[in-house]
Amino acid sequence: MTALVLLLSLVFAAAFANNNQTTTKISLEDLPVGTFITNGYPAPEGKAPYIVSLLIRTDNSNSAAIGSGIIIGNTWVLTAAHCLTTDYVDIHYGSTWRVNGQYHHSVRKENFIRHHLWPDTNGNDIGLIRTPHVDFTPTVNKVNLPSFSQQNELFENWWAVACGWGGQANGQLADWLQCVDLQIMSNNECSKTYGNLPNGILCVGTPDGKSTCGGDSGGPLVTHDNPILVGVTSFGSAEGCTVGHPAGFTRVTAHLDWIREHSGIAY
Repeated sequence: MTALVLLLSLVFAAAFANNNQTTTKISLEDLPVGTFITNGYPAPEGKAPYIVSLLIRTDNSNSAAIGSGIIIGNTWVLTAAHCLTTDYVDIHYGSTWRVNGQYHHSVRKENFIRHHLWPDTNGNDIGLIRTPHVDFTPTVNKVNLPSFSQQNELFENWWAVACGWGGQANGQLADWLQCVDLQIMSNNECSKTYGNLPNGILCVGTPDGKSTCGGDSGGPLVTHDNPILVGVTSFGSAEGCTVGHPAGFTRVTAHLDWIREHSGIAY
């Protein structure tokens, strides 16, 4: 059985040897650090107006981690719960260049809502950020959630696109938003790699080294047809991003009630 690793933790610099996570911390002066979605393609401007770049920061520190979030409403960003464990985030809107959006907001932890079952149970790596109001434009816009009538839809074999500013296969540093087209697989198939998985996890295949990678945490997985948000980037294989093991997301349909309870957003 293959170990999994949260994709945010790959962009921190200090190593937490005690829990077997390889982590890396970066200084703001050194951005960009990490790498990007592996073997994807540069996103045309406006390709993913719902994605935001996150600088995840701690008070009195000049270091930051890199992650992503997803606009689901004028005052709400959805992300991974493991992106919301520090003091504040800088949210960059309308970004194609990483951490260089059209504008940004700094939002403190009092406006973070992490799922109450994370991290104790798998499948709950999801969180919300309450933000100042943003107006929607062609380059800053929300993505729709699945409707409650789709709550039992597994989306198996559907094609979807993941985007982010995480690890790139060749190790070269890129500044531009990367996307990759991936096919959703069944949890039974994914369990052959990671062991038994709850319904709250959704997996995609990663043929030819095409995958999400370190630094992509909290980013979107959006269906090609009738675009809706079906996953939030959560984890990958501890053996690396290009080895062909499935990439893991938090399944949005498993959390529609939770999202509605805390944000009021529902379809």
